[in-house]
Amino acid sequence: MPAPRKFTRARLQAAALALVDAAGLDGLTMRSLATELGTGPMTIYNYVDGRDGLEQLVTEAVMAEATWPDPSDDWRADVHAVAEGMWRAVRAHPHAIPLILTRRSFDLTTLRPAEALVRALARSGRSGAGLLVAFRTVSAFVTGSAQAELAGPLSRDADAAETADRIAELHQDQFAGLLEIAQAAAASDPETEFAEGMRVVLVGLQEKTR
Repeated sequence: MPAPRKFTRARLQAAALALVDAAGLDGLTMRSLATELGTGPMTIYNYVDGRDGLEQLVTEAVMAEATWPDPSDDWRADVHAVAEGMWRAVRAHPHAIPLILTRRSFDLTTLRPAEALVRALARSGRSGAGLLVAFRTVSAFVTGSAQAELAGPLSRDADAAETADRIAELHQDQFAGLLEIAQAAAASDPETEFAEGMRVVLVGLQEKTR
């Protein structure tokens, strides 16, 4: 009989995500994960297949945090709920966002919220290519919203007042639009922006069902 495994998948995921949260993706290595778990690097190779395996631990850990209520009789509410669950999970771990955006994952944990979103969108009457476009649109909004908080001139990491002042120093006629939204960003919050953005997306999805 083989010896019992020392670490569960859940523990490996939690340790890998903790390293990424603390030090970014560069901080996640076989050696650092081994140290985090209090074991030797060679032990980790019994659980994880190289860099790809390390990254899979992170994406699994992030998407495992996505939650949403059971389906209702309103597909729009269900799309919003699943999308919000995914958004909250992703934005809680900003260093992991590049993996969420670029890594193709087929693990069950990552596929679960994607399947829930597809099913909710399918109840709008879409199928095939139309369902694919709707899925890509909502998914892009979810990840794009999280990413926008970290990058670009209006990112959350930037001081909103300073951003508005710097844009104001530019030519008013050329950048009046950016100045307007920079000033609005100073008084905005992520939850309100996401909810309003999803409302806009859902209005567009609803139009296609008429």
